[in-house]
Amino acid sequence: METVTVEDLNKKINEFFPGLAVRKDLVGLVKGNAIVPSYVLEYLLGQYCATSDEDSINAGIERVKKILAEHYVNRNEANLIKSKIKEQGRFKVIDKVSVSLNDKEDCYEATFTNLGLNKILVDSNTVKKNPKLLVSGVWSLADLEYEYTEDKRISPWVMSSLKPIQLSNFNYDEYIAARKKFSTEEWINLLIQSIGFNPELLSRRAKLIQLTRLVPFCERNYNLIELGPKGTGKSHIFSEFSPHGILISGGEVSQAKLFVNNTSGKIGLVGYWDTVAFDEFAGKQKKTDKALVDIMKNYMANKSFSRGVETIGADASMAFVGNTSHNVAHMLKYSDLFVDLPEKFYDSAFIDRLHFYIPGWEVDIIRSELYSDGYGFVVDYLAEVLRFMRAKDYSNVYQDHFIISETVSTRDKTAINKTFSGLMKLIFPDGNATKEEIQELLNFSIEGRKRVKDQLFRIDSTYSKVEFSYTALTDSSKTFIKTAEEKEFPNYYYKSAEGITNLDDGTLTDTRDSQEASDKAESIFTTEGEPITLSKTAELHSSAEVGVSLHAQEGHFVFEENQAAKSFKDLFGAYLKGSTIIHIVDPYIRQFYQAANLMEFMEMLVLNKAPEDEIAVHLVTSQDEYKINNQESFLEQIKAACLNEGIIFTYEFDNSNKLHGRYIQSNNGWKIVLDRGLDIYQPFDSNDAFSFKRRLAEKRKFKAFYVTYIKASLSKLQAQD
Repeated sequence: METVTVEDLNKKINEFFPGLAVRKDLVGLVKGNAIVPSYVLEYLLGQYCATSDEDSINAGIERVKKILAEHYVNRNEANLIKSKIKEQGRFKVIDKVSVSLNDKEDCYEATFTNLGLNKILVDSNTVKKNPKLLVSGVWSLADLEYEYTEDKRISPWVMSSLKPIQLSNFNYDEYIAARKKFSTEEWINLLIQSIGFNPELLSRRAKLIQLTRLVPFCERNYNLIELGPKGTGKSHIFSEFSPHGILISGGEVSQAKLFVNNTSGKIGLVGYWDTVAFDEFAGKQKKTDKALVDIMKNYMANKSFSRGVETIGADASMAFVGNTSHNVAHMLKYSDLFVDLPEKFYDSAFIDRLHFYIPGWEVDIIRSELYSDGYGFVVDYLAEVLRFMRAKDYSNVYQDHFIISETVSTRDKTAINKTFSGLMKLIFPDGNATKEEIQELLNFSIEGRKRVKDQLFRIDSTYSKVEFSYTALTDSSKTFIKTAEEKEFPNYYYKSAEGITNLDDGTLTDTRDSQEASDKAESIFTTEGEPITLSKTAELHSSAEVGVSLHAQEGHFVFEENQAAKSFKDLFGAYLKGSTIIHIVDPYIRQFYQAANLMEFMEMLVLNKAPEDEIAVHLVTSQDEYKINNQESFLEQIKAACLNEGIIFTYEFDNSNKLHGRYIQSNNGWKIVLDRGLDIYQPFDSNDAFSFKRRLAEKRKFKAFYVTYIKASLSKLQAQD
C-alpha cells in the first residue's frame, strides 16, 4: 500500500472520528500560564475545536482561551475568584478537587487546590460517582456558591455541582468499526499523533517504543520500567495523557499512600488508579523503606497486598521511570542496565517482576520539531478506550502461529504475553493481524523481557540461562531473539555476576540475519530487471564487519533499525576509491534531510580523493511535484558547493515511475545496491550546532536497510556511462 501523507491521514481521522480528534498543536496555543494537564485542555478543545475547518478552530481557540481566562483558578488570583463568587453568588471554576471524610462530623469535605478552600461539604452521591476524589484529587468543573452565615461552624462556601473533566460517553463498537478503515501504518501514525509526536520523524521501532509506554493503561497489573538519559519524555505520558493514571515522585511514596493505611483503613493509590507511575525512580542514594519494597514485590507478583489478616486485590499497573548516569556501553562493561536503581530496589526479586524494560537510550531527546501539528484523538477519548480494553486478553493470539521455547519460564512467558497483548490492543484492537504483524510484536515483546532477564543473570548468577526463541508452526523454523544492545556491544553484554560468561555458545545463534539476508539477496534487481548474482567467493556478512577492513569485498550486509550507525566513508569509501565517474540512482532526494545526506556523501568523496583529482557525479532522481522549487534549490546549492572541490555534480529528473532500484555505480568496477538509497540515518536535530549526531555519523542510529557490493564488469559499466 502506498504511504499516506500526513494531510491525507488528517482528513481520514476527521472523517471517521468526527468530534473525537483535535489538532495537537492547539494545546500549546491555549495553555498560556494555566498549569493543567493536557487531557484537561484537550477536553475543552474537543468541545469547541474538534473540526478541520480553520474558521471554526480559530473561533474555538478563542472560546477555550476565554473559558480558561475566566474560570481556571491561578493560585495568585485565588482571592479575585473568591470575590467573584461572593459578589455574583455563584461562579464556575476549573480546579483540582480532592475529598476527605470527616469522621467526627460524619460528612465529606472538599479541598480546592489552587483556590485554597477546604472543608466544603460534598454530598455522598458525588463521592460515590467519583471515588478518585478521595485519592489525590480530580480536575473538575465545579459550581461554587457563597452563602454567609453567622454560625462559625458552617462554611459559607457551597459546591452545588461537580463534573470531572472526562468524556460522558464512549462507543467501543464504533471505535472498532472505524479502526478497520485504517491500514496498520496509518493507525500507528494516528496513535503517535495522539500522544503528540510527528510520526514522520520516528522510525517503526521508535513508534513501538512510544506505544509501549501506553501498555500500562490497557493491560492490568503490568509492570514497566524505562531508564535512559534526561529529556526523552519518560514521564510525559503518565502525567499528561490520562485521567486514569497518576505520576508520583519515587521518593515520596509510602505503604499507606500506595496500598493501605492500616490505621484509617483507607485504600491507597493502587485501589483507585489504572496506572501508578513513579517519577525520578533512579538514584543509588535515595532512601527507600525495605518493607515497602517487600509489599510491592508481593503485589507485582500476586496482584494483591495484605492489610493485617485481610488480603486485598487490585489491578493497577506500575511504571518506573528514571534517568541513567552512564551510557549503555559503560553500564554493560562495568555493571548492568539496572545499576542506577535505588539500593533497596536493586534486588533480583523486584527486577524479576518487571515485564518490560524500555531502552530509554534509544529515545530521542525531545525537541520542537518532534511535536505534531496533525490530528490525533482527544487524549481523554483514547484513555477511555484503553481503560475499556483492560478487560480483554489477546495474549494467546500469536499461539496460532508460534510456540515459545520451553526453556522460557512461566514468569518470562507471562511478561511476554502481557506486552504482546497490550500492543495488540493498541494497534489491532479487534484482534486481527497478519502473521508478519503478529511476529513483529512478538519479537519486540520478547526482547523487552529478555533485556530484564539478561541483566538478572549478570546481577545474580543463580538465575538459569534462558533461550529466548520461538518456533513457527508452519515450517518449524526457529527464531532467536537478541536485544539491540546485545548486537551492538557483544564484547560487554555477556557478563555475569561472577565475571565474563559467553552466553552465546552456539545454541543461541541468531538465525534471523542470515535468513533475511538470503531472502533479500535473492530478490535484488538492477534497473534493467536482471537479477544481481554475487560471485562464488562473496559471502553474507554481519553488518558489524563493514568498515573493519579498508579493502573492498563483495557481499551482502543487513543493518537493523536503531543499530549504531557508520559513516558514508565506512560504508562506501573503499568501494569508490579511484573513481572518476559515479552514477547515483535514488528516486527520493527531495526533502532537506535527504539533500543533506547527499551533501554528506559529496563530503566523503572530497576527503577520499587527492586534491588534484576530479570526480564526475551524476544523480538520477524523481521530481517532487509539490515542492519542486525547494528540491531544485537544494540540488543547485550542492552543485555550486562541489564545483571548487573537484566534484562535477549534475542531476536529472526521471518521472517515468521506473526508478525502483537504488544504487551507486562507479567506473572503478564496483556497484553498490541500497534498498533505502542514501536515506539510512534516523532523524536527528540538524539545527543543533553542538550535537555530536550532526558532526559524527557514528553517533547516529541507522534505519533498517541492506547494502550489497558487487564487482561488476568494467565494460558494462563504461557502456552504461
